Amino acid sequence: MKIIGLTGGIGTGKSTVSDYLIENGFEVLDADKISREIVMPGSDTLIELTSALGSDILEEDGNLNRKKLGSIVFSDPEKKAVLDKIMHSRILEIIYEKVAEFRESSINHKVIFIDAALLFETGLDRFVNEIWVVDADEETRIKRVMERDCLTRDDIINRISSQMDRCEKNKMANEILNNSGNREELYTQIEKLLLKI
Repeated sequence: MKIIGLTGGIGTGKSTVSDYLIENGFEVLDADKISREIVMPGSDTLIELTSALGSDILEEDGNLNRKKLGSIVFSDPEKKAVLDKIMHSRILEIIYEKVAEFRESSINHKVIFIDAALLFETGLDRFVNEIWVVDADEETRIKRVMERDCLTRDDIINRISSQMDRCEKNKMANEILNNSGNREELYTQIEKLLLKI
């Protein structure tokens, strides 16, 4: 079974690639989806986050206020390090468990994908056989995130600068999907890569 790591910075369209793969029958382990599942109200992870970062990160109903959390950690490197330590260890544990389940399954999976924005930062790149990086120019990324998340330009630039430099990611990639254009162009690139698996 081949494991392909899929990564890219905020606004590059990594989720668009994941969605396309899922629609075409591929198994995708989504680190962001896992991160949302482990911070449900009352979860051990959310309790640990609240203890470390304060109850300000919670909505009145007990859900995690992601916007508030983002404003706290993306302006304070020490708090971001605390968040990363708590979240990454649990996310990695779940990913490793799920990969083991796929390996033991009676269904023969030729390939599975791990969708992780922080593939390199968490060391997951050493766990995969191949790395696909989704890339786009910075202006395209900023525009997409502004439309999607209603964040200010400064907030987005701050988040981009907190992530690994795109040139560094691209150097470490086996394959680069250029998503500065339209979806059809992106899908064509994905199909070409799938033929090589």
